[in-house]
Amino acid sequence: QVQLAESGGGLVLPGGSLTLSCAASGNIFRLIAMGWYRETPGKERELVATINSGQATHYSDSVKGRFTITRNNTPNTVTLQMNGLRPEDTAVYYCNVRYYGDFVTHGEVWGQGTLVTVSS
Repeated sequence: QVQLAESGGGLVLPGGSLTLSCAASGNIFRLIAMGWYRETPGKERELVATINSGQATHYSDSVKGRFTITRNNTPNTVTLQMNGLRPEDTAVYYCNVRYYGDFVTHGEVWGQGTLVTVSS
């Protein structure tokens, strides 16, 4: 099965930068998309950024111009470069991978989450 390894969370000052990374391993026949989502207590998990197999990207309006998502193959990895961080960016960030396991079966996997805290 597919497993995800997340890293990069931590404490950062407002205006600072942080990079999140997620590596996927296992039986990924073809990748559909990888992305990052975040959630805070009392709020549902929300999209931050995604990138598909053709390198097309999509960002939440709240992070456009500040965050950049990139992806590489072999192994499948996704990186979120976060600049100009604000206290409201504080959340648990989750890596997401959508893929085909074979010609007809698709799957979705979530990481365990990594905490990003933006505070002075």
